[in-house]
Amino acid sequence: MSRLQHFGWFLSRGFGPHGWGHPYWDWNDRWTSPKLYQQSARDLERAGFDLVIIEDALSLGNADTLDLRIRSAYGGPKHDPLLLAPYLFAATEHLGIAPTVNPLAYPPYQAARQFATLQHLSDARFGINVVTDVGSSRHFGAAPLGHDQAYDRAEEWLTGIRDLWHSWGPDALIADPATGRFADGTRLDPVQHRGEHFTFDGPLNALPFPPLGPETLSGDPVVVSPGGSGRGLGFAGAHSEVQLALASLDLDTVRAYRAKVHEAVRAAGRTPADIDILFVFKPIVAASPEEAQRIVDASLHPDDQALHTVAAAWSSDLETDLTGLDLDRPVDPAIFGDHVSKGSIKGLLGRYDSFADATLRDLLTAKARLGRIASREGYVGTAEEIADFIEEFGEEAGNDGFIFSGDLHPVTVHRMLDELVPVLRRRGILRSSYGDAGLRGNLRSF
Repeated sequence: MSRLQHFGWFLSRGFGPHGWGHPYWDWNDRWTSPKLYQQSARDLERAGFDLVIIEDALSLGNADTLDLRIRSAYGGPKHDPLLLAPYLFAATEHLGIAPTVNPLAYPPYQAARQFATLQHLSDARFGINVVTDVGSSRHFGAAPLGHDQAYDRAEEWLTGIRDLWHSWGPDALIADPATGRFADGTRLDPVQHRGEHFTFDGPLNALPFPPLGPETLSGDPVVVSPGGSGRGLGFAGAHSEVQLALASLDLDTVRAYRAKVHEAVRAAGRTPADIDILFVFKPIVAASPEEAQRIVDASLHPDDQALHTVAAAWSSDLETDLTGLDLDRPVDPAIFGDHVSKGSIKGLLGRYDSFADATLRDLLTAKARLGRIASREGYVGTAEEIADFIEEFGEEAGNDGFIFSGDLHPVTVHRMLDELVPVLRRRGILRSSYGDAGLRGNLRSF
């Protein structure tokens, strides 16, 4: 038997028009209704997944590029994922839900109160995926911050929230009908926070969640974070229980990334056992090796229409219109404004060192092309081949698990998992039962 790994699902479109741009849009599911997501969440729980992470962006982006973001629903609209979470909790019993939250949008006291409430309502299955987007500052009357300063703000925000969660001392709640005493106000910490970014007082008027299970796991909501920069890794090392990263096909790259995260964890006085590193990927499951090869072969020479579709998606991410550029000329990097993420620009370049090294056609063709997972050239393969990949990374790189990415739509979920789940279970890689200690219990049970 192989070692167990953790699995989750990333709603890559956020709480947005799931199914748009795909044939299964014609199933006529209402993306604004919770029923669509509840059905998918129940299926993920049946599959033994630990959590669902809901992507989000607070803004439609730069005012000059709004159409790029919404014309194909890549960047919006997006409804608030925090308000979707209770509907998913109501449909499941064990699955953790971690909406994306941004310190810009939730003042610490309000955040601490809402998050504590959701932790109670979900029986400790709530998590927060903390992001540090700074492009949305204008919507909240806040000054834009640089990359590292945004992490400083997030760190102050999260530390303040935890102070409020723990403003109730362990003996503050009495709830003794015999004496008529519900709580002892002398055991509450007033929490007077005067920081660089936030000013607030406590104590919190919501109860913290009690410790979980026989090992007295913390009852706080689970913290998830992305970000592979030095500052991002430092944040994860100090605060996160789950660190997200884009999957790599190379074992040494995975080992090196895990080592960097663990180094950051130790520098913060914690241990590697305190964090799970989960790699996000989007496999294409084929019925046979021959079908997998046909899928790959069909992607090798994309026509101009296919490249235009890829360009439209990257135009949304980059908030820069690539669709009208000459495919057979290099991209002038001057077209990217200061608002454009440096990581997104690097993502467009891919294996190329600079824009002078390739035409736009080269860049987009590299994005359109697929590869076989059996040869570690891409993520197309049979269920057995994808399970081989997952097993190898668990056994050879000590990987903690994977996050599948895609619409939270029953068609997408079943297309990826129907054949793969039984294979992973037979190999002992995917859990077949849950404990009773909420999301943190899911993550710490092995």
